[in-house]
Amino acid sequence: MKTKIERFTVGLILAPILPLAGFMLFWWLTYTLLPERWMPFGTVAGLLLGILAAFFLIRRRLARLDRLGILFWIAVFLFYTVGVFGMFMGVPVFNLGLAIPAGFVVGSRLARAAANPTRVRTATLRTALFTTLVLALVCIASAFFALSSSSTAADLEGMLGLGFEVTPAMIWGLILTGGAGLLAANWALTWLSVRLTYRFLGTP
Repeated sequence: MKTKIERFTVGLILAPILPLAGFMLFWWLTYTLLPERWMPFGTVAGLLLGILAAFFLIRRRLARLDRLGILFWIAVFLFYTVGVFGMFMGVPVFNLGLAIPAGFVVGSRLARAAANPTRVRTATLRTALFTTLVLALVCIASAFFALSSSSTAADLEGMLGLGFEVTPAMIWGLILTGGAGLLAANWALTWLSVRLTYRFLGTP
């Protein structure tokens, strides 16, 4: 039963990758090489091809989870990091959610390997460090875009319905305090996800 839960969850993580990659690749190719009227057809074709490829490839991958190395999962994490960052227009708070599946993947690998407590602690620390470092880079990129845009203050005032003027000092304060809070929350979420997954899948 727990093996089925693991494979189902990993399948949910992997399933969107090829359709999204096909969608974005064919959108870019159509935009670059063909007239604008072909863009809807190109993007739909890329999406359908991605779905078809995912249907055949993911089933094989799920049957051989032990062969999916850590570099593969790092690439998956970075793919989603870039995708979420772009989808939500540079707002880093949504990237925080990626800590949960990242922790699940590592926790499930540790459970399958029947890792000892020392290895679990080391893997948890490394995973939290990696995801937090990536999120820190995302926060830096988001801060750069916010500080380089002349409309950031007006955007915040409109989005939050503020009745006062947002100053550059306030923006800096939001970046520093919000970024620190996000990094701390990401560390905690990653740590909990690894440990809880390992405990759940590793017990009989």
